[in-house]
Amino acid sequence: MPESLERAVWNKLKEVRFPGMSRDIVSFGFVDRVAVDESGKVRVELEIATHRAELAEDVRRAVGEAVNGLEEVGEVEVELRLQRPPAPAQEAVSRDAGLIPEVANVVAVASGKGGVGKSTVAVNLAVSLAQAGHRVGLLDADIYGPSLPMMFGIRDRPQVDGERILPFERYGVKLMSLGFIVDTDTAMIWRGPMVMKAIEQLLGDVEWGALDYMIVDLPPGTGDAQLTISQRVPLSGAVVVTTPQDIALIDARKGLAMFRKVNVPIVGIIENMSGFVCSHCGETTDIFKRGGGETTAELLESTFLGRVPLDPAIMEGGDSGVPVVVAQPEGPHAESFRRIAEAVIAAAAANVPPRLSIF
Repeated sequence: MPESLERAVWNKLKEVRFPGMSRDIVSFGFVDRVAVDESGKVRVELEIATHRAELAEDVRRAVGEAVNGLEEVGEVEVELRLQRPPAPAQEAVSRDAGLIPEVANVVAVASGKGGVGKSTVAVNLAVSLAQAGHRVGLLDADIYGPSLPMMFGIRDRPQVDGERILPFERYGVKLMSLGFIVDTDTAMIWRGPMVMKAIEQLLGDVEWGALDYMIVDLPPGTGDAQLTISQRVPLSGAVVVTTPQDIALIDARKGLAMFRKVNVPIVGIIENMSGFVCSHCGETTDIFKRGGGETTAELLESTFLGRVPLDPAIMEGGDSGVPVVVAQPEGPHAESFRRIAEAVIAAAAANVPPRLSIF
């Protein structure tokens, strides 16, 4: 009986969701051990890393109730080990939350090279978080090639209240970009110190207010902007965007290595432009190969967050100022971005990246 009951317990635990998530506690890696003896006594050991003890306690109670519902179970014992991640002040890099004191979680969206659709992912991720009921801000930190004005259809200048810049707001997301301030055709021929100063001003001089999440759309590469964000802001995690071909994956690995070097948790890797589905015949063509993002995530012991295919609807959304999660909220792409948003929420709640794929 113990062996069959243990399997039944594990299956039951897969029905227990982490509070506010669609994922179960087994896929998150929160169940450390299950033990069953001849009398039907079940012991479940949970290990959860989070600053929110009340969520972990909710999980413990839910586990007890779920396992008690099995007929063969005589007694249930649930042990909870709560791991508290180190506070930002204890990390090797000194970070300053004073720039954005009312922002709870900052998540960077990065890529090792340009042209992989990083800004598209950042925009749709931010709107997905807002659609889930969270207070969200989106900072365009790509000083040399800001994309937010076009992707949200904004051509106005931001208003100023005293010495504070007021962000725009679209689809429930507060927005700021250097592209709102300078002319579209202006070339930003700036050295590193000027880039770093501009990013600090976009963070500290903007009236962001209280936010649950700030998504930062970083420029490609591992330069001054990335280091400024990593060193000046307590990042909750980073999402790395790549396309499937080998050259993009090489650069994605460099970006991932940079974040690990400065003690920033990696939420996971997204494979963008993963196959084109013909609207006429339905056949899928892997224009940029397939599976490279998943393989890279496995090799680097990171989470594979899934694939986003090539689709004219995504392109049209970026050019028209209406993100695809707004234009087609019930479509498959919106569902993909919602799942990515869930992974970001889970990483922020635990202050560690989820261990397994959400797909």
